[in-house]
Amino acid sequence: MTKKATFAACALTVLLVGCGTTTGERAGSGALLGAATGAAIGSLSANAGKGALIGAGAGALGGYLLDQHQKGNID
Repeated sequence: MTKKATFAACALTVLLVGCGTTTGERAGSGALLGAATGAAIGSLSANAGKGALIGAGAGALGGYLLDQHQKGNID
């Protein structure tokens, strides 16, 4: 995967992490998209599994924080 494709995958993840209407849906979609992006980036360094785990965690956290921000719980 080229650097441009990796950047495009990251940008798409950021745009789609807010999909869903509930906290669980947003955290879940963030985790799935983060895992996919992390695996793609990790494959560049021959460690797709580790990248997927890190991406899933970051995506779930990002989805949760976005949900809380939209609910007005975080400024």
